[in-house]
Amino acid sequence: MTIAYTDEKKFTVEQTQKLFLSVGWVSGQYPERLHKALMGSSTVFSAWDGERLVGLVRVLDDTEMVAYMHYVLVDPEYQGQGIAGHLVGMVKEKYRDYLYIEVMPEESRNASFYQKHGFRIMEDGVAMQICNPGEKR
Repeated sequence: MTIAYTDEKKFTVEQTQKLFLSVGWVSGQYPERLHKALMGSSTVFSAWDGERLVGLVRVLDDTEMVAYMHYVLVDPEYQGQGIAGHLVGMVKEKYRDYLYIEVMPEESRNASFYQKHGFRIMEDGVAMQICNPGEKR
């Protein structure tokens, strides 16, 4: 099996939905919005096994100073093969001249993955978010 990597946004609504649902992420339940968000992102690197989308990293940037790696995900059937690490490496290469590449892992257990790839926990940083205040959950 050879994994191909690209920065082309050639994925379909169905491919992205399948990938996001494979890891149990709620955004997969909003396939049209998810696809639109990915298409509007600064950078999306994706990993492919033939026509199958098996991994993805999304980056939002300000064109000069800060790149925010929003998420990295790999289909569970393909985890443990270095795909996520390769995607992170592509981000680090593209944004090597920026002052910061930042990431906020959704789950603290994922922090060690990012640390392995050179990220450090910010001493005084704290993650914050508003979860769609207009929607009842």
